[in-house]
Amino acid sequence: MSGIEILWNGWRNAYVRSNQPDDQNGSVFTRLLASGEPDSSTYVVHRSETCFAVLNIYPYSTGHLLVVPYREVAAIDELEQHEVIDLWAEVNSSVVALRASHNPEGFNIGINMGKPAGGSVAEHLHVHVVPRWTGDSNFMTAVAESRTIPEALDVTYDRVKHEWPTKGNGIG
Repeated sequence: MSGIEILWNGWRNAYVRSNQPDDQNGSVFTRLLASGEPDSSTYVVHRSETCFAVLNIYPYSTGHLLVVPYREVAAIDELEQHEVIDLWAEVNSSVVALRASHNPEGFNIGINMGKPAGGSVAEHLHVHVVPRWTGDSNFMTAVAESRTIPEALDVTYDRVKHEWPTKGNGIG
């Protein structure tokens, strides 16, 4: 066998364990909201009427945001119409803020609904907004199933929050 066989990242253990379903405490997102921690500590970039945008603390690329309804539902068709509208307005605002803060060349935007679809927090719907640049993939992802992120989360948080649209959720 060639290349790296095992790359230990024990620092992820706390996240993996915290992400285990717990009927009494809810999803990792529900627990984050209930923590009482300031948004700057939890990387919540913006709060709207029915949802919030938060930096992914294990991002695919710099600026990787998650847009999450406050209400814990597993699927988009479980949301009320006003929640769907607010969710997609918040996704749009995420794109506006990331364009201004990081100037990506493109985006991956999507939902992994259910465990079979790759949902790591399947019990709480969330939309991934991932900024992308030509050539942003590197050998670490392909060879070691790891990512290298060139910017600290605190810096990304400040940049994105500063550029968040102040009117109309970035629409119109």
